[in-house]
Parts: sequence; structure tokens; C-alpha cells
Amino acid sequence: MVKIVDAPEGYEGQGFFATSFDKVIGLARANSLWPLPFATSCCGIEFMATMGATYDLARFGSERMSFSPRQSDLLIVAGTISKKLGPVLKQVYDQMAEPKWVLSVGACASSGGIFDTYSVLQGIDHVIPVDVYVPGCPPRPEQIIEGVLKIQELAKNESLRRRDSPEYKKMLESYNIETVDK
Repeated sequence: MVKIVDAPEGYEGQGFFATSFDKVIGLARANSLWPLPFATSCCGIEFMATMGATYDLARFGSERMSFSPRQSDLLIVAGTISKKLGPVLKQVYDQMAEPKWVLSVGACASSGGIFDTYSVLQGIDHVIPVDVYVPGCPPRPEQIIEGVLKIQELAKNESLRRRDSPEYKKMLESYNIETVDK
């Protein structure tokens, strides 16, 4: 079944359609996300199922998995993150180029899950900023797809200048993440 959607906001007339540069860039970003899977436990298995033929995340423009932080713009953290692994996760996030988004998959990545111990990080948002949380232990592939669709909405509607704003830079500084001014 084909779902017909309305045209984006813009100016249209007989034989032409014009829109803003922000909308065109947002549409291109949203439909060509390159995810970097950072899977450490059972949520990683559910993410693998999401990439399989039954659920096929490639339908949503995320076909190319990138295992290099410098070539990806969506960090998918799926599974338990120990406190020793926290600095590695932060380094991977720092190596990603802007714009970048983070998807926290499962209870362990989002809040430590059932592992309320000294060695498990109680949520990756203590180390890096998170854009979308996917609940569950482990979450179903449909939930992961919904999380990716939420990231796509963020990418589509984000202003080109939002990441240059003082608020965004202040948020990154709260995570001890340095911004490079051009």
C-alpha cells in the first residue's frame, strides 16, 4: 500500500516548486542516515534482527552500516555499557562529524537496566547527549525502527544553524565535549 503525503511547505505554481534550503538539506539528511552500531549485549541481537530481511531497516534510508565514527552520523548504542567502556563511547561520539544523533536502545543503555551495580553506567546520558530513547529489555525491532524514524524527524526539522547556537554549545560543554569553531 502506497501512502501519499502532502508536499513540504514552499511556493508552488504551474510547473514549479520552491522551498527553503533548510528543508531540502533536512530531507536529504533524514533519508540518508549512516548508523554506527555500538552493540554490547542482547539489544545488539535485536538490532541485527532489525537489519534483517523481515524488518529491513534499509527501507528507511539506513542501509549502509558504518563501523567508522568519522563516516557515520547516527550512533546506535544498544546494550549494557560498563563504566570502563564509558570513555570509549565518549571518544567514539567525539570522533563523529557534525551533525550527529544518538539513539539509546534498551533499558541498559538508557538507565542501566537491571544492573544497578558499581560497574554499570546508569544511562549513557551521563557521558554523551542522547536524542531518542527506545525502551524495552530487549526492545522489539519495531521499536528500534520507530526510534530511527524519530531520529529522521529530528534530522528533517533541524535548522542548519541549531548546532552553532549558544544553547547547543552549552549542552555539549556540560558533557565535557569540546566544540571546534571554524
